[in-house]
Amino acid sequence: MTVLSNKRGVELDDLDGRAPVATPTPLVPATAEPLPDPAPAVRPSFGASVRAYVALTKPRVIELLLITTLPVMFLADGGVPALSTVLLTLAFGTMSAGAANAINCYIDRDIDAKMRRTRRRPLARHQVTPARALIFGVGLATVSTAGFLLTVNPVAAAGSLFAILFYVFVYSLLLKRRTSQNVVWGGIAGCMPVLIGWAAVTGGVAWTPLVLFGVVFLWTPPHTWTLAMRYRDDYAVAKVPMLPVVATERRVVTESLVYTYATVACSLLLWPVAGMGPVYGAVAVALGLVFLAEGHRLLRAVRAGVTGVHLRPMRFFHLSNVYLALLFTAVAIDPILS
Repeated sequence: MTVLSNKRGVELDDLDGRAPVATPTPLVPATAEPLPDPAPAVRPSFGASVRAYVALTKPRVIELLLITTLPVMFLADGGVPALSTVLLTLAFGTMSAGAANAINCYIDRDIDAKMRRTRRRPLARHQVTPARALIFGVGLATVSTAGFLLTVNPVAAAGSLFAILFYVFVYSLLLKRRTSQNVVWGGIAGCMPVLIGWAAVTGGVAWTPLVLFGVVFLWTPPHTWTLAMRYRDDYAVAKVPMLPVVATERRVVTESLVYTYATVACSLLLWPVAGMGPVYGAVAVALGLVFLAEGHRLLRAVRAGVTGVHLRPMRFFHLSNVYLALLFTAVAIDPILS
């Protein structure tokens, strides 16, 4: 057998004309200097960490909840309630809502990472670990419940705890990913601040706060559905069966208008039930007409074949925020002026 060897350590076997077979040369250890160790991860500043934890509580959602809490306290008192009661209720109410929202962020972290509207939330951006977010939420829930119990009254504490548990277990875990009616029944948690505010002043519940509970309950679906119309593709990608994802725009707009009529009717029911004065009555009627007009604008547009962003569903969404804020402002002002 004839074996030829080249300088690179490659042997050529010409015994039977087979193709040359290359024998790899053993690897030679690198003589270059070793790479430096990876730079340690930069820890966020204290301020950045605080902002991340605050963002977990969804401050804008809390603002909307407090808008319904404070006016009901004025109505329950028939004037200006005790400052200490107001401050304690708002403080622990903020913690209660923040707890529910933080735990919701923990549960929905996979969804939030997929949606454009939510991808900048702390867990989606890995600014807070899931475990710490959960501990933070549970801690807020514990402090808020204990605070209501020790400084306000047991009824307010029970309402606060119920709202947290309902939002976490019924809405976030049971309903949100399973039914298009998720926000209808899940909205019960968002109605609880009305009862909590009343209970903080009176120590109980009556027909008046139940009517206002109904206003918020009926207001929630069209408010949320018009937002979901704008971000329909986001919800579809995240596989959240919001009504705009599983139904036609015409059906969504029609059902939203039905709920809008029911909201306005319930707001007017407060007039005789609570013995409201002319200030509330005038505001409720005027706001109701504007709210209904916007709902009918959407319906006319969808009937005319307008679709998608051209429907401008966010106009209704933003108007619904203004409607609720001004209506509850009238709830607070009316007993003072009357």
